Amino acid sequence: MKNKLPLLVIPFALLGLARVIQAATELAKVNAVSLSLEDFDKKYKENLKFFQLRAPTKKGVLDDLIKLELGVQEAKRLGLDKTPEVQDRIKMVLYHALLDNQLSKDFESIHVSDDEAKDYYAKNPEIRTSHIFVAVRRGAKPEEDKAALKKITDIRNKYLKDGKMSFSEVAQRNSEGAAAPMGGDVDFQTRDKLDPAYYASAVKLRKGQTSDIVRTEFGYHIIKLTDVRPWEDVDKAQIKRLVFDEKRTQIFEHYMTKLKTQAKVTVHPELLKD
Repeated sequence: MKNKLPLLVIPFALLGLARVIQAATELAKVNAVSLSLEDFDKKYKENLKFFQLRAPTKKGVLDDLIKLELGVQEAKRLGLDKTPEVQDRIKMVLYHALLDNQLSKDFESIHVSDDEAKDYYAKNPEIRTSHIFVAVRRGAKPEEDKAALKKITDIRNKYLKDGKMSFSEVAQRNSEGAAAPMGGDVDFQTRDKLDPAYYASAVKLRKGQTSDIVRTEFGYHIIKLTDVRPWEDVDKAQIKRLVFDEKRTQIFEHYMTKLKTQAKVTVHPELLKD
């Protein structure tokens, strides 16, 4: 019996010690939920990062944490955590948490050299264009689309082909959209700022050349390339950000493709309607 006594005493001693530690670290309790001192210290330090002129008080932060817990408990009591709207928000939080957990290190390791930026820019220069534009609203009926196409075709045939009016004059008198008063000029833009179909058509042109009619998701355009910014005058940091974004997108797509191959995904594209 004497040999077994220490084996019985030790667990009770550890249990008692655990209770002492728990009591010492429990800063507050909201109904059945404990707020530990360790968690509070972590939250308090996080709060300090967002204040420069007036630091939050510990009492104020603790009060906010208690209010947060009270609010969460009341929301659960009301069943708000089961509503579709809240479930969608929870999904988004989990989604971003996954990306941060799995890809943040890969994103942080991305490096863009000067040569990479220059090579990218050679293929995707910053361009200045003007356009004659006829809008087509999303979900437009086929007859509306057809009417818009006829309108811009008539503009081209009546005013541009004979060369009696400048492109700028035709745009001012016939184009739609915010750029019309400026003769259709939309200034210098990088690829990411323009509709993909618009940019792809414009970048193929020579300076001063006019495109055929181009369809984008916004409507119909006739595009004139007026200038291309040389590499020497470009904002190099902006171009590096574009390359960085492309590399980040590649990492993201590679990861999501991997998840798709490990899952069973069924799609019925025939149910989609434009």
